[in-house]
Amino acid sequence: MSIRAIVLIVALLLVAGFVALNLDEVFRPTTLNLAFTEVQAPVGLVLLGMLGLLLVSFLLLMVFGQTAHLIEVRRISREAAEQRQLADKAEASRFTELKDYLRTELARMDERQQAHAATLQQQIERSQAELARVFEQTGNSLSASLGEMEDRLERQERLPRDAGG
Repeated sequence: MSIRAIVLIVALLLVAGFVALNLDEVFRPTTLNLAFTEVQAPVGLVLLGMLGLLLVSFLLLMVFGQTAHLIEVRRISREAAEQRQLADKAEASRFTELKDYLRTELARMDERQQAHAATLQQQIERSQAELARVFEQTGNSLSASLGEMEDRLERQERLPRDAGG
């Protein structure tokens, strides 16, 4: 219970106790002046009626204020939920865009890698062809050199035989 409610209950109990102690005086009729006429009525009862009306009007104002507050809270909660949904959609959209961007970049990287691989393959094939040509030239040079050496050796072997024989 709130402090306001406790104070209100205590005040009502004090008024009820005061009225109970002075019940004879509350119901004693007197002449009351209502500005345009005079009537005979108990002053205590009239004052209690006014206090009751004041209490009812105060309670109605509190209920109205609480209702207005609850309506405002619901409206704000609804707006916050809508904003949260919009933010979630925007975030999902950003994730989708990021995914698409990453796919595009990965495809580009794959294309570049394939282009580099093709270029490297061509360079390897050229290098192998060049290496094969160099090996062939080296083999030919070696064969020619060996053939020349064999010819020299044969000539040198023939010369002593021709000279001796």
